[in-house]
Amino acid sequence: MRVVVVGGGISGLASAALLAREGHEVELLERHDAVGGRAGSWERDGFRFDTGPSWYLMPEVFDHFFALMGTSTADVLDLVAPEPAYRVFFEGHDGPFDVARSRAANVAAFEAVEPGAGAALERYLDSSGDAYDMALRHFLYTTFASWRPFASREVVTALPRLAPLLGRSLEGFVASRFDDVRLRQVLGYPAVFLGSSPDRTPALYHLMSSLDLDGGVRYPLGGFAHLVDVIARLAVQAGVTLRTGARVTAITTAAVGARPGGGDRPGPPPPGPRRPRARATGVRWTDADGAVHRTSADVVVTAADLHHVEQDLLPPRLRGRSDRSWNHGDPGPGGVIAMLGVRGRVPELAHHSLFFTADWAENFGAIRDGRVPRPASAYVCTPSRTDPTVAPAGDENLFVLVPVPADPSIGRGGVDGAGDPVVEQVADAAIDQVARWAGVPDLADRVVVRRTVGPGDFAADLASWSGSLLGPAHTLRQSAMFRGSVRSSKVAGLLHTGGTTIPGVGLPMCLISAELVLKELRGDTGAAPLPEPAAAPVATGPGTASAVPGDR
Repeated sequence: MRVVVVGGGISGLASAALLAREGHEVELLERHDAVGGRAGSWERDGFRFDTGPSWYLMPEVFDHFFALMGTSTADVLDLVAPEPAYRVFFEGHDGPFDVARSRAANVAAFEAVEPGAGAALERYLDSSGDAYDMALRHFLYTTFASWRPFASREVVTALPRLAPLLGRSLEGFVASRFDDVRLRQVLGYPAVFLGSSPDRTPALYHLMSSLDLDGGVRYPLGGFAHLVDVIARLAVQAGVTLRTGARVTAITTAAVGARPGGGDRPGPPPPGPRRPRARATGVRWTDADGAVHRTSADVVVTAADLHHVEQDLLPPRLRGRSDRSWNHGDPGPGGVIAMLGVRGRVPELAHHSLFFTADWAENFGAIRDGRVPRPASAYVCTPSRTDPTVAPAGDENLFVLVPVPADPSIGRGGVDGAGDPVVEQVADAAIDQVARWAGVPDLADRVVVRRTVGPGDFAADLASWSGSLLGPAHTLRQSAMFRGSVRSSKVAGLLHTGGTTIPGVGLPMCLISAELVLKELRGDTGAAPLPEPAAAPVATGPGTASAVPGDR
């Protein structure tokens, strides 16, 4: 079939690559001059920054995707394992807390903070690992088009154990097992990776802890922009036509009985609802010069924010969700980002460093109420601690992220302090906080490169719902089958992929989402990952992924 993919983020690239490898004729349209979406790159004066994702988790998902593309992670990425996995600074406590790659080391560290917490962590990680394995086998790779996969003996047997985790918050689940607030925060913070907060995230998501406390944190040398380049290259090799500078302005449709793609060949029936109101025939788009183009297709796959797709690219009668439904949804937090080039080393910071305020109720409550937290918890990625290619020799690059409300009125960022006032104030406060808590008093004076990004940028540049940083929060009402569907409920031949759809936010979830598009086109309603082709030869050269003890 002829397929057009709207959006060149990782989910769009992965969807295009898988569909082209399947034998479809695929064209991808990306509005910007480069692909990557949130996983972009920015460089100045020898400092190179990933502008979005920075955690390489769920390695099994990457391994599976590359296997589907006829290669392997070892062939295309050089993975290293930061040690410590990450470092945590707590407001009101002296000294940081290091989370190691080794489960045994983390058990010992928890025990040193709170007697009995080591054994409690062992039990917690056993439960977390079981939930993660169950999710991979039965829940993450399903389109929810059929309930039959959930009637398996393993799922039915596990229901008495899993069901209570859906009705309880992650915060409460952790608090019932650990007393020290620092340990609670370490185990509760993964909720932020899901665009939510520990008090609103179902306890089932404690499965995230098996990813970072049990040997799962890695980093691809060259950064996440290199990962995007790898997937883009695989897509082109599979036959995808990549077109940048192509802004899609509408999804074109026709009556249900019209021929697919608007052409003279009938083609197979496209996937879609049983009683569609229309069928997708392609897209209308403008190039960099403003010229209008039309691309016909049997299937349209949107990898853009679902809110943008429905509100801006479809007429009201063909939208899957009402305005009222969107207004009652939770877009997740926004974010202020500061990309800093720093002269000299900052050994006080690890590759990943977290800065937690003491009053989390106020921190997360402020974000929900539309207020910028003061003080605010923050995350700092310093990839130059691991990767010498991202900064001049002897210097560091810092990616500072502060969760704030998803509100474009907070403003947009800029270079060298030229962003909107609130954005620059949040960035200044974060730099000062990192300097004080980590013991780097001259940090601000050593910054020679600075660029900020705010919720206004996410809204304008990525068409993100309300300027959301990641995508809809993983609350109970916005998880699993309650999240955006891979298939339009009104338009035959219109499919959706990306962080705003199932299974959720994050690079691994986006790769799974791409696979769900392929499963939908195949009519595969199973819950298991697609079968992999014969294993690719194992690489032994410099591109080989580093052997890491404790890999799952």
